[in-house]
Amino acid sequence: MTGWWRIGLVLALSLLPGLVLAQIGGLNAVTVTTAADGGKVYALTLQILLFMTLLTLLPSALIMLTSFTRIIIVLSILRQGLGTSQTPSNQILLGLALFLTLFIMAPVFQDIYDTAVVPYMGEKLGTEEALAKAVKPLRTFMLAQTRETDLSIFAEIRGIDGFESPDSIPLDLLVPAFVISELKTAFQIGFLILIPFLIIDLVVASVLMSMGMMMLSPMIISLPFKIMLFVLVDGWSLVMGTLAQSFFS
Repeated sequence: MTGWWRIGLVLALSLLPGLVLAQIGGLNAVTVTTAADGGKVYALTLQILLFMTLLTLLPSALIMLTSFTRIIIVLSILRQGLGTSQTPSNQILLGLALFLTLFIMAPVFQDIYDTAVVPYMGEKLGTEEALAKAVKPLRTFMLAQTRETDLSIFAEIRGIDGFESPDSIPLDLLVPAFVISELKTAFQIGFLILIPFLIIDLVVASVLMSMGMMMLSPMIISLPFKIMLFVLVDGWSLVMGTLAQSFFS
């Protein structure tokens, strides 16, 4: 439970800018005025509306800034290669991707907790300083998984010749480059996973053609063989282990 509590604090810290926005200019999030009949009227200001809008975008941002993208794409390709369109279900794949993401990102979250959350809770850091320290471990993780070619593409689009140091890379440039790199890596891993299943499909289709069973779908015959092969080689452990190791290599 301690690990979940710490992750919750990290996510709560990321919401602090929205809370600060709600107080900019001395405006309260909720304005209380007196009505003509002496009652109280409560009105939400524009700042709290902006905060709620940012809150709805937070899950998408967290998914795109972590290892979730690569994992869910590889698992989807794996299911497609097996030929089981709805097994495992989307909920199971999302659950596997989520908990494997938490496992992979645990060192990053721990670093954020130690360097940003704890000092902030102890009132040793201000909000801006805490956010800067919280972003640094996440930036290091994304840089380790981002290809230089992808960074250079977005740098050329913006008209930047180069960067003095990794810390000088703008976050709004690093994020799309990281996402593109994750997509490339995910499809590369998915290609390697699909090859054995493709060979089985070709062999079964050739055998059926040689026997004159052209009206019988090869997928019906190849599906049990693909499932048996995947189970015999302990496929789930291999896939999940390879995905986890790909972020630490």
